[in-house]
Amino acid sequence: MRSWSSFAGVVDRWHAWSRTQPWLYRFTLVNRLLLATAFLPSGLVKATGQRFTHLPVSDSVGFFFEAMYRTGPYWIFIGVVQLTAAVLILIPRTALLGALLFLPVVASICLITWGVGFSGTVWITSAMLLSVLYLLCWDSWRVWEAVTRIVRPDAFRSRVCDDITRIEAIGWITGMATGAGLLLIARGWLPRALTPRLLVIGLVACALVGTGWLLTWRRHRT
Repeated sequence: MRSWSSFAGVVDRWHAWSRTQPWLYRFTLVNRLLLATAFLPSGLVKATGQRFTHLPVSDSVGFFFEAMYRTGPYWIFIGVVQLTAAVLILIPRTALLGALLFLPVVASICLITWGVGFSGTVWITSAMLLSVLYLLCWDSWRVWEAVTRIVRPDAFRSRVCDDITRIEAIGWITGMATGAGLLLIARGWLPRALTPRLLVIGLVACALVGTGWLLTWRRHRT
């Protein structure tokens, strides 16, 4: 019991330290935005009853998706779950719930891509799984501490790095919208003529994020 308490104390201190680091806070934000960006377009395709791919059934990947598509309500249900997880993970108060909902979905997708043989996609889904696990570690340790009460109840009252400026927040939101738009173009939901405009908007988003980060850094230096 004492060894577990010591281990919990070490994790407690590491977790408290990590949540005061601006770069880790932003890394967490990037993970949330990328996961939401990936799930919003794909979830929308399924939730509206559309095919995910037009590969022929002679291809193993095309055969798999066609079989999933023909399940009907189950296909739509998967899409609704993906959309729900994407929305929840973007809201700070429900981010942990969103990560918990993401975990079984992403784990299933990862195993499917490795099993069916999705070539390079297996590395993307594996990275998504690692991203979800990271987000669970970022938030869930507080929940575990509250349940077990092994660590002091006030152990997680340290400052959380939520000092993102309004300029940077607009940049993150714009960047996510740009990524979602490009994925929708790839899926045929938006005209390809919008691609150059979205790329310009994406560059503007990067500039806003960089400006906001610089302002935050200068404020901490003074």
